[in-house]
Amino acid sequence: MNPFRTRVKICGITRIDDALEAVRCGADAIGLVFYSASPRHVTVQQAQQIVATLPPFVSVVALFVNAAQFEIEAVISTVRVDIVQFHGDETAAECERIKLPYFKAIRVKPDTNLLQYEVEFSSAKALLLDTYSDSAYGGTGHVFDWDLIPKNMTKPVILAGGLTAENVGLAIEKVKPYAVDISGGVELSKGVKDAKKMADFMQSVRATS
Repeated sequence: MNPFRTRVKICGITRIDDALEAVRCGADAIGLVFYSASPRHVTVQQAQQIVATLPPFVSVVALFVNAAQFEIEAVISTVRVDIVQFHGDETAAECERIKLPYFKAIRVKPDTNLLQYEVEFSSAKALLLDTYSDSAYGGTGHVFDWDLIPKNMTKPVILAGGLTAENVGLAIEKVKPYAVDISGGVELSKGVKDAKKMADFMQSVRATS
């Protein structure tokens, strides 16, 4: 049993109604994707409108993939962002140039050395562990082998990759992550969330953590 309540981030929010429904269901954070190749991409204007509706104590995560520093700064100077998610091939030095807390996404495959990543990204608030794909930086909808996660990791783990209401309980029991991150598993279509799926997911998390 995780000694702390497992936090939840619902990522890929593109609509105000979905953001508010995620919060109503109990999400701790929402993720806004600033990556034009993603079907869940939002513009700065969309992001501003979504963030403006959020109540207190809900974290806003801005997701970037191999973005230039000026692109990131253009977003965080105009959108209220609490933490940045680097989901590409960014180095620790590149992450640290942005003067906001950050966490780093690692796409896990059998030869991934997560303990080395902990050292490399020692300044990160957490490591987000996602499923490796040759064709995408995330949002694959596939689960990776959770046994690849070392038991002696010290940095908070945010577990992503193919989570659903049906498997998140097992994921929490096995990995004991600080948080779980879901996007496609609570959607009607890419970028459009399903209120019932979000509610069911949150209920599964609460039942386990």
